[in-house]
Amino acid sequence: MKKDSIEQPKEKKGWGGARPGAGRQKGSKNHVSVEDLLASLAARTGGQRYEELLVEDFISARMEGDKNIVLKYHNLILNKVMNTLAKIEVTDSADAIQAKQLAFAEALSKLTGVKQS
Repeated sequence: MKKDSIEQPKEKKGWGGARPGAGRQKGSKNHVSVEDLLASLAARTGGQRYEELLVEDFISARMEGDKNIVLKYHNLILNKVMNTLAKIEVTDSADAIQAKQLAFAEALSKLTGVKQS
């Protein structure tokens, strides 16, 4: 291979590489906390709670007839509120618990090869 056939590296441009002062500054936070956001919101709204502001904005969007925004509020509220309301508590009787324990013990003995006593 001839030396002449190898391309010589081009002169570097000003792209890429580290730059002085670039990147995250020391002591800066990685994320914004919810507590800080809510405190800032309360300070700017005269102490009004976020839930109150949400309801006011929702009513305002309904009064203005903005169906897209109203739909977004419905989705937001239903995703948050209904999630907590839709919890179902399942309670088992003592017989059901005993039957489940027996079934689990049988399945475990089949897997491990250890017989129950």
